[in-house]
Amino acid sequence: MNQPTAIEVISVSKSFGTYQALNSVSFIIGSNEFFTMLGPSGCGKTTLLRMLAGFESPDGGSILLNGREVIDVPPHRRRVNTVFQSYALFPHMTLEQNVAYGLENLGWDQARIRRRVGEMLERVHMGPMARRKPAQLSGGQRQRIALARALAPEPEVLLLDEPLSALDLKLRQAMRNELRTLQRDTGITFVFVTHDQEEALDMSDRIAVLGGGEVQQIGTPTQIYEEPVNRFVADFVGETNFLDVEVLETAPGQATVRTPFGVVLTAPATGRAAGDRATLSIRPEKINLGDQAQGIAFTGRITDKNYMGGYTHYTLDVAGTALRASRRNASREGDTIPLGATVPVGFVAGAARVLAA
Repeated sequence: MNQPTAIEVISVSKSFGTYQALNSVSFIIGSNEFFTMLGPSGCGKTTLLRMLAGFESPDGGSILLNGREVIDVPPHRRRVNTVFQSYALFPHMTLEQNVAYGLENLGWDQARIRRRVGEMLERVHMGPMARRKPAQLSGGQRQRIALARALAPEPEVLLLDEPLSALDLKLRQAMRNELRTLQRDTGITFVFVTHDQEEALDMSDRIAVLGGGEVQQIGTPTQIYEEPVNRFVADFVGETNFLDVEVLETAPGQATVRTPFGVVLTAPATGRAAGDRATLSIRPEKINLGDQAQGIAFTGRITDKNYMGGYTHYTLDVAGTALRASRRNASREGDTIPLGATVPVGFVAGAARVLAA
């Protein structure tokens, strides 16, 4: 990573009674980066976020903010602000009073506060509503005010704890665009927590996938989706087919395997040896059907199909093994492969990955 470091988490652990929430977690977040912690409930991502904010203390390890140890620094002394899922706006205050509140606590003079509040309300497109109260707003509008309030003091880091989860689908998609734009315009480091893989892939510069209190993988959205390092990551991020395979031989960065339906192929792999049992992961959209089949070729029978607008999702029986495939509906008529049809099936070997069993 070439940019300066904003946050460094070093061997951080945390237990709640007998429950190990975090186990020696380490990672670096770059300055001006949109960094997402992604994982299922209970994986430790919110605990980590609360530690960055100063609301929780680790049992061991270090947390550095711009090179300074902050474990013993109280929340109000850190240049870190948090946007919560519940927005946490003051219902009795107007929107401009909500945004001004933190600045008043910091001792800013009134003229500077007025300028900054006006700037922030305009930045989130809420200037004309400055005199309204939170109860008069939609969920998306309240989210914008929570962002304006958190960004107003010019924090070094903005923490976002599943801030879009209470919004409907269309509004979530719109707010994702707004968050990306805000982060780029302000240049502030954003640390975003979510269990939603689509949100993480859409917005992030880099993603840390957490599972079982540990970092499973860190990488760009493309790396996380296309090059998962283990079965947990491949399974949690997106949809995939898992095939139990036998490793026949290996070479640097790849392995030749035999699939349950007899096809032999060579795919990217790490840490495998001849004779190992392993798992082959292949995404449904990488599997081509009918006249689009190419690469590793075989046949399969369509046992189920689901039309989803832009795509049709198929389930195939390949010599007793179930495979899922997705086919883009490029024409107005959509896909016309009927149930029960036996069709050519194919995929490029490089699109699959050999993982530990």
